[in-house]
Amino acid sequence: MSSLLKPFSVCEGPCESCGVRRGCQSSAPDRQPPSQRLAAAAGLGTVPAHQRSYAARRNLAAAAVGGRKITHPGKAILAGGIAGGIEICITFPTEYVKTQLQLDARVNPPRYRGIGDCVKLTVQDHGLRGLYRGLSSLLYGSIPKSAVRFGMFEMLSNPMRDATGRLDNTRSLLCGLGAGITEAIIVVCPMETLKVDNVNQNVLTLSGVRGTYQGLTATVLKQGTNQAIRFYVMNALRNWYKGDDPRKEMHPIVTAMFGATAGAASVFGNTPLDVVKTRMQGLEAHRYKNTMDCAFQILKHEGPQAFYKGTVPRLGRVCLDVAIVFVIYEEVVKLLNNVWKTQ
Repeated sequence: MSSLLKPFSVCEGPCESCGVRRGCQSSAPDRQPPSQRLAAAAGLGTVPAHQRSYAARRNLAAAAVGGRKITHPGKAILAGGIAGGIEICITFPTEYVKTQLQLDARVNPPRYRGIGDCVKLTVQDHGLRGLYRGLSSLLYGSIPKSAVRFGMFEMLSNPMRDATGRLDNTRSLLCGLGAGITEAIIVVCPMETLKVDNVNQNVLTLSGVRGTYQGLTATVLKQGTNQAIRFYVMNALRNWYKGDDPRKEMHPIVTAMFGATAGAASVFGNTPLDVVKTRMQGLEAHRYKNTMDCAFQILKHEGPQAFYKGTVPRLGRVCLDVAIVFVIYEEVVKLLNNVWKTQ
C-alpha cells in the first residue's frame, strides 16, 4: 500500500521505450525530427532553426561528382572562358572553310569544288593567314560564349543534382537547352553575324547595329538544341562510365572521347538549323521573310541535300572543338578548386 502512495515524477519511466513523457527534458535520438537529426549530423546544432534547412541543402548540394565538389558558377565562367579562347585558336581554319562552303552554295557557278579546293584557293590568294580571317571577332565571341554556356549550365544543374552530385540525363538535357538559349541571345547571334561580315567584308555596312540580331530565331533554335544534345550525351556517357562510383576519376583522354562523341551527335542533329542560321545572317538575308521561309526556300530551290552543306568540315571541327573544350574546362576547374575555395 505504501508503494502505491509513493510520490513519483512524470519524468520517471522508460522514456526510450515508451516515448517522451510530459515534462521530460530529454528525448530519444530516434524521436528527434528528421531535420534535427540532419542538422546534428551536419554540425548545425548551434545554427538558428530558420537557417538550418538552407545550410543543410547547401551541404548536400556540395556533393561530389567524380570526387569533386559541385562546380561554383564563378569557376565555371572562368574555366569556360579559358577553354573557349584556346579552342577557337586551334579550330578556326575549319570553321572558316565551313562558312565559305555554305555561303558559296548560293553562287552560280560555285567558286569552290570542295574542302581542299577552298583551302588551296584561300592560301593562294591570301596566304596561310587567310584561313584566320575573322579570327579576332570569333576570339572575342568564343571566350564569353563558353563562359556563359558553362556558367549557366552549372547554375541550372546544381539545384537539380542528387545527394551524390549526380545529374540525371533528362535534367542535363533541359540544363543544356537553357545554357544554349542564353548564350545564343547574349553572345552567339551578334558574334556570328560579325563573323559572316568579316568573311564577306560588307554585311553590316548595309544593315547597321540592328543587323547583328538578324537570324535570332534560327540562332536560338540552333544553339539551344546544340547544347542540349552535347550536354545530354556527355552527361549520359559520364554516368555510364562512373556507374555506381561517383568518385571514379575520368582521364582527360576519356573526357576527350566522350566530348568528341557529343560533338558528332550535335552535328548530325542540328546541321540543318546551322545552315538556315548562316543564310539568315548572310548577304541575302533580306530575301527571306523569316526563319521558316528561309528553310522552305532552301528546300524548294536546292533540295534537302542543301541542309547538310558543309557537314564534313563542320563534323571535324565540332568533334575537335567539343573534345578540347570539355578537357580544358575540367582541368581548369580542378586547378581552380585547389586555389579558389568556395565552400
